Amino acid sequence: MVFTSSRRIDFPMVDIAGIVYYPRFWDLAHRFYEESWEYTCGMHYNLVLQKHRIGFPLVHSEANFLHPLKYGDTAFCKISVSKIGNTSITWLYEISNQDDKLCWTANQTTVCTNMDNITEKINVPKWMREGLVKITS
Repeated sequence: MVFTSSRRIDFPMVDIAGIVYYPRFWDLAHRFYEESWEYTCGMHYNLVLQKHRIGFPLVHSEANFLHPLKYGDTAFCKISVSKIGNTSITWLYEISNQDDKLCWTANQTTVCTNMDNITEKINVPKWMREGLVKITS
């Protein structure tokens, strides 16, 4: 299964050509990622960071730009998890437009860390694994 959400492409997200400026895709993906935590683990991402003191720095990212998103388009995002390791999670993103045209895909790996010592890897907690199963492909 996947997590799905949508968002309008606003003027600050586009370049002079009127299409989404390429770094904005990662920003857009992260906004959808944050939103996905309520679906998978039943809590706002802020609680994962602040209450549980768990962070997820991005350590690997591959992206494919397939079709431009334009000012005024609606971006539809699908997020799934392809792998949950001991200390890492691999996320798959697909962003399409309102015409169901696939625009951007990404494969991103995050590492589970202690927010009080961001360089300290920790095991992905059981409660998190159980939530992420909802979107494991």
